[in-house]
Amino acid sequence: MKAIPHHEKDLLPSDGPSTMTAIAQHVYGPDPEAVLCPEEVATPTMGADEVLVRVHAASVDRGTWHILAGLPYPIRLAGFGLREPKHLNPGRAFSGTVEAVGADAAGVEVGDEVFGECDGAFAPHVRAKTAKLSVKPGNASFEEAATMPISGVTALQAVRDQAQVKAGDKVLVIGASGGVGSFAVQIAKAFGAEVTGVCSTAKVDFVRSLGADDVIDYSRTDLAGAALRFDAVLDIGGNGRLSDLRRLLTPRGTLVIVGGETSGRLLGGSGRQVRAMLLSPFVSQKLGTFISSTNEADLSALRELVVSGQVRPVIDRTYSLAEAAAAVRYVIDGRASGKVVIRL
Repeated sequence: MKAIPHHEKDLLPSDGPSTMTAIAQHVYGPDPEAVLCPEEVATPTMGADEVLVRVHAASVDRGTWHILAGLPYPIRLAGFGLREPKHLNPGRAFSGTVEAVGADAAGVEVGDEVFGECDGAFAPHVRAKTAKLSVKPGNASFEEAATMPISGVTALQAVRDQAQVKAGDKVLVIGASGGVGSFAVQIAKAFGAEVTGVCSTAKVDFVRSLGADDVIDYSRTDLAGAALRFDAVLDIGGNGRLSDLRRLLTPRGTLVIVGGETSGRLLGGSGRQVRAMLLSPFVSQKLGTFISSTNEADLSALRELVVSGQVRPVIDRTYSLAEAAAAVRYVIDGRASGKVVIRL
């Protein structure tokens, strides 16, 4: 089996095991079973501004597949490797226990239970920047905390910053049963909104259990022709036409396109986002999209919502590290209700 190349900072630790069994990826490819496999690799050590974390759990999101496949192509230019993967594996969201702290890393101590974002999370040990970590909620398990860094933060930024949801707003969440959607429904409710979720027939009860005031089964209701109006529409899992989405908005409503994909290799379905941003300055409605960014402040804000009981991470299935490829497959096939977790 091909050996993992040493990256510049992948130095052997001064104590502890020098190797670990992690999930490795050497080439890009859309089939997780073909490009992900367990492999013995060097245990990482942190830089001066990093911490070393023993991973207890990692989560899978749609972005995991994009990093794995290297599609659409702009993702390779975003720092994930032009011709081949730059990082050990496509995992990014994790939770665990801090085992070592770099000389310049502040605010974290050995033994702290944390959650956050890193590169190569499908591994027993990872190194991470403290700017992308926060203390794990005391009322959440490691598995639940691992679901929060990417999907939860994306939902928080969509609801709070992009849609600017406030008490009394009517909010529509398209794709309410997925990883981001399940957080978005709960966060919008925590902000005092009246929330309607959109999902498939099989997931109606699940979305209602998240606290949605109403649930629309998209197989039975044509949203494009529905006489409904919302202050904010979060399109997380759909591919509706921009004109149809605008008809669901009040005259000064806000559309936030968080997801919705096609098989396009160049743009991957982001053409709607581009058109929305170009049109927005010329209409009374606010139309747009955004790229989420994990940071300590938003991780902490999300933690407080979980600690208060207003938001609860929901796990559909849990897999072992050796089953990482199957976990990714389950997510990209659209079968998950809530989040999928890899337990180490």
